[in-house]
Amino acid sequence: MSEFSAKDVAELRKRTGVGMMECKKALLESSGDLEKAIDLLRSRGAQMAAKKAGRETNQGWIGSYVHSNGKIGVIVEVLCETDFVAKNDQFQELIRDIAMHIAAMNPQALVPEELDPELIERERAVFLEQVADKPEAIRGNIVEGKLNKFFSEVCLTKQAFIKDDKKSIDQVVTDAIATIGENIQLTRFSRFEIGQ
Repeated sequence: MSEFSAKDVAELRKRTGVGMMECKKALLESSGDLEKAIDLLRSRGAQMAAKKAGRETNQGWIGSYVHSNGKIGVIVEVLCETDFVAKNDQFQELIRDIAMHIAAMNPQALVPEELDPELIERERAVFLEQVADKPEAIRGNIVEGKLNKFFSEVCLTKQAFIKDDKKSIDQVVTDAIATIGENIQLTRFSRFEIGQ
């Protein structure tokens, strides 16, 4: 039996936003190791998000962010399952964080599938040219890696989150699903900048 204190449970709750009983279970399963418990909860969050992905999201919130200089503004739509969650503080904070991220990072699209196919092919051609001197057997993998890096720069869901660059926006949403307990979908956004 592993030993952990109420303070450990509180710390895990603070760091993950997950309920007390789930934190206790994770600490038990990880023999009281806080970092292992966090990893366990994150993997469960991904599993939970996958289970909830098919559930209908017909509620939500349109959030906004205007940068302090008044020259950049963002509107973002995030959907959830219930009106109760749409008004939840954690959900509202998620929307604010995503809107602020959009203002800072200026993504061109929500997901790679929304990018112009001609743009993707143009990038692919440039990457193929860059690896022309590499062995043919590895060129394809290198080009795919470069394309994925390109997507992580221009697609919102693939970008590294400005508040925690170890997580993508996709992961931030997955973590929110695990914490809040409902399917959440980031559906669209618009970014405005003076003179652009």
